Amino acid sequence: MKSLVFSYSALLFGTLLLLAGIGLLGSLVPLRLDAAGFSAMTIGLVGGAYFIGLIVGTRYAGRVIGAVGHIRAFAAFASILSVATLSFPVLPSAEAWAGLRFVGGFCLAGLFMCVESWLNAQTSNEQRGRILSLYMIAVYLGQGGGQMLLPLPDPDGIIRFMVAAAFVSLAVVPIAVTRIAAPTPTFGGAMTLRQLYALSPLGIQGAFASGLSLGALYVLAPVFARELGLDVGETARFMGLIIVGGMILQWPIGRLSDRIDRRFVLVAVSVGLVAVSGVFVVAEHWSPTSLLPLAPILGAAIFTLYPLSVAHANDRLEPDRVVAVSAGLITAYGLGAVIGPPAASALMQAMGPTGLFMFVGAVGTGTVAFTLWRMRRRPPVPAKEQAAFVPLPETTPLAGALDPRGEAPPLADDADAAGP
Repeated sequence: MKSLVFSYSALLFGTLLLLAGIGLLGSLVPLRLDAAGFSAMTIGLVGGAYFIGLIVGTRYAGRVIGAVGHIRAFAAFASILSVATLSFPVLPSAEAWAGLRFVGGFCLAGLFMCVESWLNAQTSNEQRGRILSLYMIAVYLGQGGGQMLLPLPDPDGIIRFMVAAAFVSLAVVPIAVTRIAAPTPTFGGAMTLRQLYALSPLGIQGAFASGLSLGALYVLAPVFARELGLDVGETARFMGLIIVGGMILQWPIGRLSDRIDRRFVLVAVSVGLVAVSGVFVVAEHWSPTSLLPLAPILGAAIFTLYPLSVAHANDRLEPDRVVAVSAGLITAYGLGAVIGPPAASALMQAMGPTGLFMFVGAVGTGTVAFTLWRMRRRPPVPAKEQAAFVPLPETTPLAGALDPRGEAPPLADDADAAGP
C-alpha cells in the first residue's frame, strides 16, 4: 500500500491542495454574502451558479484536455480558477460573484477530469478499489481541511481569498513535476436520464435527492451556522465535522448495505436524515455549540445517499455499463445541486435559517416515500448477487471509471462526458 501511495502521491497531493482551496472558498463566499446583507435567495442563486458551471464543465472541459493534454489543461484550469478566486474582492456585486462561481465550477470540473482520467488510465483493474479509496480520502481531507482556514485573521477581507487562490495555484506544482506519464485524452458517454430511469428509477431519484440536499448544504450551511450564533471558528468546525462524518461513516453503512436489501439501508439513511434535520429545525432554541456533535451524523446521512444510489443502480448491471451509468447519475446529482440552493434559500427567506433543514428534511421524506414505493414495485436483488458497495465522490463522470465494479474498458473518444 505504501508503494501505491508513493506512486500516485503527486496526483493525490495535488487533489488535496486543490480541494483545500475550494473547500475554503465554498464556505467563504456565502459567509461574505451574508455579512454584506444579501438575501438567502441571492446566496442560493450564487451557489447554484457554481453547480451550473460544474455541469457545463463536465460536458465541455474534456475538449480542452483533448486539445492540449492533461498537464497543460490542468495548469490552465487552475490558473483561471486562481484568478477568479482573487477577483471576488475586486468585483463586489452578486451578479459578478455568480459569474465567478460559474467559472470556478467549470474549471473545477476540468481539474477533476484531468486527475480522474489520469488515475484511471494508470491504474490496473486490481488496484482500482484502493486508488479510489485514496482519491476519496484526498478529496474529503482537502475539503475538510479547507474549512479550518476560515478563522484566519482577515481585517481587509482579502486574505482568505488569497489563501484559497494560493492553494489552487500550488496544486499545479505536484502535477507539473510528476513522472507519471499523462494518458491519451479519451472520454466516454453517459446514458440519458430517460434510459437511466428505465433501468433504475430509485438510483436516479437517490442521486437527484443527494444533489438537492448536498448542494443546499454546501452553499447555505455556513449561513445557517452563523445566523444561529456560531462564530467563524465554530462554523469552520461545523462544516469540517459534516465532511469528516461523511468520509468515515460511508464505509460501515455501505458494507451493511452489501449484506441486506440495499433499499432498507437507503430508507434507514433517509429516515436518519429526516430525524437529524428535525433536530436542526428546533435547534434555534438551543445553545449553538450543541449543534457540533450532530454535524458528523448529518454528514453520514447526507453523503451516503449518492454512493448508495450508485450501488443500487449497479446491482442490476453488467460490469461494462458501470461507467455510463455513473456518468448519468452524476448528471442527475448535478441537476439536483443546481436546484437545491435556490429552493432551500426560498424556505430560509420565508422561515428563517432553519428553513435549510426543513428543505433537507423534505428531501429525505421524499426519498423514504419513493424508496418504499419502489420496494413494492420490484423484488430485491438477493444479497449474494448485489454488487459490492464502493464509496464514490460527487465529482465528474470519470470517477465512475475508477469503480472496480466495472471492467473499465477503453473509453470512446467523445468529449460530451455528462450529456443529459
